[in-house]
Amino acid sequence: MNLYLRMLWVLVSSLWKPQMKVDALTSTLQQRVLPNDLDLNLHMNNGRFLTVCDLNRVDLFVRTGLAALMMKNKWAPIIVRHTMDYKKALPPFRKYTVSMTISRWDEKYFYATHQFISNGKVVAEGESTAVILGRQGVIAPAQVIEAVNARQGRTEALQG
Repeated sequence: MNLYLRMLWVLVSSLWKPQMKVDALTSTLQQRVLPNDLDLNLHMNNGRFLTVCDLNRVDLFVRTGLAALMMKNKWAPIIVRHTMDYKKALPPFRKYTVSMTISRWDEKYFYATHQFISNGKVVAEGESTAVILGRQGVIAPAQVIEAVNARQGRTEALQG
């Protein structure tokens, strides 16, 4: 249940944050390790790190306007690969910052880097690869970026 509450919080709070432009695609969120994030070793479960990365994606989707475009066009974001390197454990109730940056894109994929920081130290970092899937298949990132720019009233094209 906690993840649904976190997701709802990110959805609502993202509406009040500044619009995110496609030339600065970084989402940063402040979080805390909660009891249902823990595994048997009493630290944040490795799978929870990947799930928390979804919160960054939601923030980015809302703040760029991509969420509205996805609903309108019946597009779906799909993670096709996600890796994470774990450096330190996150104990119960520890505050941490999680950030995601869309580092580049090509003709098919978006590439993102993820970083978890606690007490000034990187505790985990990883990368993900994603597509936007439409009725006819994968939507080219250039088309997605063009649609986001048009929604934001911008006309310049950016290269990944």
